[in-house]
Amino acid sequence: MSKATIPYKIYLSESEIPKEWYNLNAVMTRKHEPFLNPSTLKPCTKEELSQVFCEECVEQELDRTHRYIEIPEEIRSFYKMYRPSPLVRAYCLEKALGTPAKIYYKFEGNNTSGSHKLNSAVAQAYYAKKQGLKSITTETGAGQWGTALSMAAAYFGLDLTVYMVKVSSEQKPHRREVMRTYGAKVIASPSDTTQAGRKILKEFPGTGGSLGCAISEAVEKAVTSDDCRYVLGSVLDHVVLHQSVIGQECKTAMDKYGIEPDMIIGCCGGGSNFGGLIAPFMGDKIEGKNNIEFVGVEPASCPSLTRGRYVYDFCDSAKITPLAKMYTLGCGFMPAPNHAGGLRYHGMSPIVSALYNQGYMRAVTVEQTKVFEAAEKFARIEGILPAPESSHAIRVAIDEALKCKETGEAKTILFGLTGTGYFDMTAYKQYNDGTMTDTIPTDADLAHGFESIPDIPQNK
Repeated sequence: MSKATIPYKIYLSESEIPKEWYNLNAVMTRKHEPFLNPSTLKPCTKEELSQVFCEECVEQELDRTHRYIEIPEEIRSFYKMYRPSPLVRAYCLEKALGTPAKIYYKFEGNNTSGSHKLNSAVAQAYYAKKQGLKSITTETGAGQWGTALSMAAAYFGLDLTVYMVKVSSEQKPHRREVMRTYGAKVIASPSDTTQAGRKILKEFPGTGGSLGCAISEAVEKAVTSDDCRYVLGSVLDHVVLHQSVIGQECKTAMDKYGIEPDMIIGCCGGGSNFGGLIAPFMGDKIEGKNNIEFVGVEPASCPSLTRGRYVYDFCDSAKITPLAKMYTLGCGFMPAPNHAGGLRYHGMSPIVSALYNQGYMRAVTVEQTKVFEAAEKFARIEGILPAPESSHAIRVAIDEALKCKETGEAKTILFGLTGTGYFDMTAYKQYNDGTMTDTIPTDADLAHGFESIPDIPQNK
């Protein structure tokens, strides 16, 4: 198909919003290891997980059989407010780079939350309401998840408490105020409102916090409150499941125009947007139907895939959550406070970790100054101010396109533009002022985090 026949933006119709989520867990021939109860070291039961999470989400978490799981009509009706999201051909970026590569990006920032996070937020809020719960609690890093969940909680009439990573709360006060506008209570984490928070503050005085810290506080709040459950924005299988609407819309749009990607790139913090973007394409690769190269991009300051260990670890800093088999820097790892994005989690999605361990994808790290260099270039050329998280994928997409310029290879590259950066202006100011620095953890820094990994038989 000639270049002229492919529009800048490929829009699907409302009827083409997926009616089912794609369960990558069911397609994988080698499943990831189950969650373990830290007290018994036995696989977590449905009953145990239901004490923390919504019952329907637990059902989805444990489902390794059904490739497709129906999306309730109430959720699809909400999706129609902002989905389908456009698949964009980056013609201007291609021209500026002088590359023969064809670059596409899936833009998930066209909703008030500014990111892909709303895809799972509305699903989890719906299931909480359906279960009869009165309130939910969560953590947020850069604030996109907290913003999305505050919107969904308001829509379904749920009370919401958000524990926001302290350094992000300080850097992004406007994001905090959006959450409060939607009715959420926002607490900077670590805080003195929970036992977990007080313990972390005592051990790490002056810390800027981490997602592991915030998770600890949110889970404690959930399990010590009546009619309340914890809602997570990344990492877990059911969150990856909900985000599969991204990949399915990409595949439908590309199939319409006969586009076959050679490479799919996504940023990796907890792994949900990357897992959702690649889901149907990766399913086909597992079944031998394509040979796409999948690339997960993580920050050099928090390199769980590229420098972490593939072991069982706690999902939170206070060690009160189940144990997950994943690539991890250790639940006690603290990212550098100058880290400007939301990719601050010590571990990685068990699904993404298993795919990486089995060789279905590769991972790379990038320094944040190079990330913001790419973000600025993209903003000036494509006209969208990207989120720092998304800009990790932009950086590698540009690098790969420039490699094509050197080799003359006309690869088709797809990357996920997970959201906008309009609440990230403190970080952009640091970059524009020339005060942004790169912090890469030393082996000694990583060793300190690794010391927090539990010493259990499964890790021998």
